[in-house]
Order: sequence, then C-alpha cells, then structure tokens
Amino acid sequence: MRESVRLYVEKCRESAVLPRYAHPDDAGMDIYAAENVEIKPGRTGLVPTGLKIAVPDGFELQIRPRSGLSLKTPLRVPNSPGTVDAGFRDEICVIVWNSSPDESITVNAGDRIAQFVLARVPMAELVLTDDVSSIGNDRGGGFGSSGVNDGARSSSSTGKRPERKSGR
Repeated sequence: MRESVRLYVEKCRESAVLPRYAHPDDAGMDIYAAENVEIKPGRTGLVPTGLKIAVPDGFELQIRPRSGLSLKTPLRVPNSPGTVDAGFRDEICVIVWNSSPDESITVNAGDRIAQFVLARVPMAELVLTDDVSSIGNDRGGGFGSSGVNDGARSSSSTGKRPERKSGR
C-alpha cells in the first residue's frame, strides 16, 4: 500500500472539480478545467482549475500533460512539469499552448486538461569544491553521448551483447 499525504484543497470557483486518480495505482491525478478557455492558433493561455491547494513542506505538486490530450489534440503543457510549491496558495492554473498553426481550440469547463503528481523535494545543500570529477563516478559525456540505438533489440533476440562503436 502506498503512503498517503493529506492535501488541503479550497474550491475558489463553483465549477471546480476535485482532482482524482482514474485508477488506484496511477501516479497522477487528473485535473479539470473550471471554465471555458479558447486558445488561438500558436498562442498560449491559462486554464484555471478553480482550486487552491496547501502543499505540505517537503513536497511539490507537478503539473504534467495527459498523454491522450497530447496525442489527440494540438494542446501542449509547455513548462512540463510545472511546479506548485509548498508556499503557493493562489488558484492553480495550467499553462497550455495550442501548437496548431490555424485551428483555435476551446478547453471546456470539466475537461481533463493535465495531471498532478505529488513529489517529495528534499532541500539541497550546496558544498563548494574545487573539482567535482573526483567525487563519485564520471560517466563521461552527455547530450546524446550514449548514441541513438544501443542494439538492445538485436541482443535480446540473439542473446549476444551489442558491440560498442568506437568514438564514444
């Protein structure tokens, strides 16, 4: 059984719908639009949820896109994941971008527009050092340095390990 964390929620619009998990084992709770919002082609808009949430210290609410909305419409959550900090007490709105070059999209009140994921956020303690390469392991490289295809498909069917290409 998963840990349960209490979130205090205030409805600041009558049309607000409380977030809910579609399935008991889902990581994210669906969140709903509280009013109709038209988003013109290529424009970004705010979709109000009608909710204010007291996030406990040590946590954040991440706002993430819903995969179905991203697949079936030109609507995108551009700052994904968005963060609702523990100290934020205003109405939560979802930033939505209409990627269509010519079609306006209307988000209707009651539409599932994104999802919340509650996440722990420990406080970082920064320690200044002269050389980070001597701390832990340096995996070497970044920004695509491990390549595009590691041969996992072919290795699983043959039982052989994929060859490493030089120049890594």
